[in-house]
Amino acid sequence: MMKQYTLKVFPSGMGREVYRNIDICGRDTLDQLCAVILDSFGFMDEHLYEFCMDNKMYSEYSYQSSSRGGQSSTSVKIDRLGLEKGQKFSLHYDFGDDWMFTIRVMKITEAGAYHKAVVIKEKGIARQYPEYDEEEWEDE
Repeated sequence: MMKQYTLKVFPSGMGREVYRNIDICGRDTLDQLCAVILDSFGFMDEHLYEFCMDNKMYSEYSYQSSSRGGQSSTSVKIDRLGLEKGQKFSLHYDFGDDWMFTIRVMKITEAGAYHKAVVIKEKGIARQYPEYDEEEWEDE
């Protein structure tokens, strides 16, 4: 039987004001987790990223996406990570802007069947490019 994970995800420093709770199946990969996190915050998925399992940026204990044609370690399934309730790890996204999303494992349950990842609770807004006015962005 596969597992289902409930994860609380928040941009570092914004845990009470801005967060998403996500249910995701253990069959999904870290790539799929990254996609649902970015989508839930309205971010464009156009940069490299890594999952830092010790919650430290540029960690040696990480799973990294790759640029064109490279070998990606983020294709690993979530069940293979050995996550435990209460564990924290992070998504380091966009190595120029250095977005850090803290991910806390809230709950692990048995799932009867596979279901697509879903945001079950959300609060607040995080802007990927806060220095740009939306009207200026549309004019370009």
